[in-house]
Amino acid sequence: MAFSVKDIDETRAPLLDHLVELRARLVRSVIALVIGFAVCFAFADPILGFLVQPLREAFPEGEGQLIFTKLPEIFFVELKVALFAGFMVSFPVIANQLWAFVAPGLYAQEKKAFLPFLIATPVLFLGGASLAYWVVMPTAFRFFLGFGGEAGGMEVQALPAAGDYLSLVMQFILAFGMTFLLPVLLMLLHRAGIVSRGQLAGARRYVIVGVVALAAIVTPPDPGSQVILAVPLLLLFEGSLLLMRFQERAMGKGDSADADGDEDGDERTAESGGSETAGNSASTDSGSFKGD
Repeated sequence: MAFSVKDIDETRAPLLDHLVELRARLVRSVIALVIGFAVCFAFADPILGFLVQPLREAFPEGEGQLIFTKLPEIFFVELKVALFAGFMVSFPVIANQLWAFVAPGLYAQEKKAFLPFLIATPVLFLGGASLAYWVVMPTAFRFFLGFGGEAGGMEVQALPAAGDYLSLVMQFILAFGMTFLLPVLLMLLHRAGIVSRGQLAGARRYVIVGVVALAAIVTPPDPGSQVILAVPLLLLFEGSLLLMRFQERAMGKGDSADADGDEDGDERTAESGGSETAGNSASTDSGSFKGD
């Protein structure tokens, strides 16, 4: 059975019906988020333990600890962990509800055009988050812990608070995950005709400066994290230019096929018109002959 995408919904619903549907989609999204939050809150300790692993590996063997200086701090830390993980778990449902609300207003060709972006978005986000967790955070934490030791005859020891550590981890994951969506943004802009591949290629030097500045802003102030973020972003930018070239070729072939189809249609119309003219002429001649 061939996969087919339905064309735009030809029914016209009143504005009130759209608002009712939007409310229903939002309610379902919130319910999914609440369920995800409740499930993840029950497993908040294992999830927090998973997030703590990069810091534990950065400390020497048998050392390192997380502290909390306020009595309710660890409780709010677990709430944040559950909310963060619950959103990640419920995101497919939320994205599906958003797509179900928007899709009826799109043509079949537009739906097919958006499908690769819908697939690439979570994949790229997970790729950036994985890079942050497995590579960037251990490197950055070892860099920060390297400043410990002695100063003025006193021991300088790292005692990170649980709340501050969680905020830093979320900053790493969100920063790398969101910035890895750069190809999706560029391809959407190119698809909409806002920017062209030639314009982006001509502005490559400015893009390099912007990527380095962005890496310096969204990452902690250590050169290792900035380099680890800037290099993949530049590679993703170059990959986006390559995909744009393929996209332009595909669009050019499609336009050529449409133009050939239009020409063939015009020729068939002209031929049929000529045949009809010849038939009319023959009928006229026959009528004249009978009259004579």
